Amino acid sequence: MKNLFFVFLLCIPILTWSSLLSAQEEPIAFIGATIYPIEEAFIENGVLIIQDGVITAVGDSRTRIPSGAVIIDVTGKIILPGLVDTHSHIGGGDGGDRSSAMHPDVRVMDSFNPLSPSIKKALAGGITTANVMPGSGLLISGQTIYIKLRATSDVQQMLMCVDKDNEVCGGLKMANGTNPIGSGNSPGTRAKSAALVRSLFIEAQDYQQKVIAAQNDATKMPARNLRLETLIEVLDGKRTVHHHTHRHDDVLTAIRLADEFGYDMVLQHVSEAYKVAENIAASGYPSSIITLDSFGGKMEAKDFSNRNGAVLEAAGAAVGLHTDDYITDSRLFLRSAALAVREGMSREGALEAITLANAKMMRVDDRIGSFKKGKDADLVILSGDPFSVYTHVEQTWIEGQKVWDRANPEDKKVATGGYGVFPLNTHTHTHEGGQ
Repeated sequence: MKNLFFVFLLCIPILTWSSLLSAQEEPIAFIGATIYPIEEAFIENGVLIIQDGVITAVGDSRTRIPSGAVIIDVTGKIILPGLVDTHSHIGGGDGGDRSSAMHPDVRVMDSFNPLSPSIKKALAGGITTANVMPGSGLLISGQTIYIKLRATSDVQQMLMCVDKDNEVCGGLKMANGTNPIGSGNSPGTRAKSAALVRSLFIEAQDYQQKVIAAQNDATKMPARNLRLETLIEVLDGKRTVHHHTHRHDDVLTAIRLADEFGYDMVLQHVSEAYKVAENIAASGYPSSIITLDSFGGKMEAKDFSNRNGAVLEAAGAAVGLHTDDYITDSRLFLRSAALAVREGMSREGALEAITLANAKMMRVDDRIGSFKKGKDADLVILSGDPFSVYTHVEQTWIEGQKVWDRANPEDKKVATGGYGVFPLNTHTHTHEGGQ
């Protein structure tokens, strides 16, 4: 009898865990909200169905809801795809140092803190995916990481890779203009900055030819060079360059370099985009821009304008928005889009600029950025119009799991509190070079 009782006790946790798994596998249907699929017109009184971490259906009120689905009535709310930030510094990561002007081998992944409170701050703003960068104080500061803001202590569990071998999970941070001009081994002029970058890419091309000539014969391969291996990924089109640039002449220099070496590039910040919008559109390179509610800072950004989004959109250039957190607060990412709309960008363009356009820049638009069957179930529930100052992010979901909820008092503190909410002793970020 005692043995039977012992077996019964052992079965309890097994049965409980089994029931939890079943609950997770049940479809969830969000009904009644206005849904913005991004690639199609918004749907009033819509239905969004998710299961096993992916979207299974999105449509109007006539959409069939599977039997046994968990129904979540969000009547009167707005549902957007999870927001995508193409330029962030959450997680306290850093990059190269002044021992060299260029560090393509350095990985922000090796200094990123997944337990940083800044992650929760981004979730409070509806951000579910981010391109986390090293700073911009060097010509090449290091490799970025594309991450889902999953709850984990292991950064590798957050990575979103862009290749089938899961080896490339981010881009390469480059910069020109004032930031990388400084002391030590950094260049002293803009012209020298471009010359140094060109020289290293030519060296990488030579290394690339030696690797090709070796034909996988280990005895003929050149000695490993981590700096040049990264640049080969760039030259092969596997890794995107995210190029910090402000002044219109610096923007055109970045374009010339990318054209010369044929690499994929996203123009980051582009403070004077409105001065060369036609050139940017003709180049085909997308721009990840920032909007500000208070101007100032460095001299090279003195002609910055929040009209950049509208002007680039009108020119036919691909454009997205970013926070550059801490420069602008991740919790206010929707406000960045609202500022762009106020200056003439279309509502549709601004919503795409914080979702699908950014997913495309990170090459992960097959998984995120819009509501389509089979894409990841990343979503944000809003209390009202996305561009209203009265609207709050109410819930943030990643892959079918609710990861932030304003109704939770601890989560609400993150949304409403000042910087005292975020402990300074938790791997605080130092953003060399600033915005």
